[in-house]
Amino acid sequence: MLGTVAVLRRYPVKSMLGEDVDVSDVTFTGLAGDRQLAVVSRATGKIASAKFPRLWRDLLTLSASAAGDPAADGAVRITLPEGKTIWSSDAGLDAVLSGLLDQPVTLTATVAPGAALDRAVPEAVLRDGVDAQVPAELMEIGGGGPPGSFVDFAPLHLLTTSTLDRIAQLSPHGQADLERYRPNVVIRTVGAGFTENDWFERILRVGDDLVLRVIARTPGAPCLPWPTAPCPATLTRCGFSPATTGSSRWTRSTRNPAPGSTPKCSGPAASAPGTRSAWPSPRPSWPRRTGPGRR
Repeated sequence: MLGTVAVLRRYPVKSMLGEDVDVSDVTFTGLAGDRQLAVVSRATGKIASAKFPRLWRDLLTLSASAAGDPAADGAVRITLPEGKTIWSSDAGLDAVLSGLLDQPVTLTATVAPGAALDRAVPEAVLRDGVDAQVPAELMEIGGGGPPGSFVDFAPLHLLTTSTLDRIAQLSPHGQADLERYRPNVVIRTVGAGFTENDWFERILRVGDDLVLRVIARTPGAPCLPWPTAPCPATLTRCGFSPATTGSSRWTRSTRNPAPGSTPKCSGPAASAPGTRSAWPSPRPSWPRRTGPGRR
């Protein structure tokens, strides 16, 4: 046993703040309702991402939550900086977002072929600041997963509490903000340091049904303005890919995989720092659930 699922989190709109959930279906595209919408620049056609903070850091002043079952209605409520809310289906939404971001934008659920975003070089942002003109790399999204989602790479991003504790130790402010690293699943672990380093290319089992294959370490994004401590420049993150052919459900109960569920690990180990990305493994094609507390 590696630990227990402590947090399940989805981000209904890419680069906005997200929400914790007690239960979620998991499919090849990740948690239900995760990154189902994105803001797209009408000037360039690129996805707006806080990874390019000079233009898009204000996305992090907005939060998004899915109403009910994302698979059923897809409605998303967006909370604005002053606390007002607007729905993804409202006619005036694009005008509101364009005014807040000072750029002409559109909110969309359609992932265009070759959809891409600008990713500022992290070292340049750390050196020169978020307002500086820094080099950026054009990054096509979804390279580690199936089409249909606005994830950067893999369908799931996993992070351990051991990694968060280690980041806090490295920070001069002595803390690590979970929101900064945008994981889908947080595993409560007892080991010290970046424990995910040993999970690369392994299979993780969460509860009875969900199987995840660890496929990559997720590189750290540029540090964005945050009301607390800056993150260490050495941070690396990992992604996970749901290894199921259908979907799994994670819940916060002991019957189903969920926060509090205990992941188990098998397969070859590799030594690489950071957190991990995963992909679902072959399994029967019926939906599965997971949530906090699962093992």
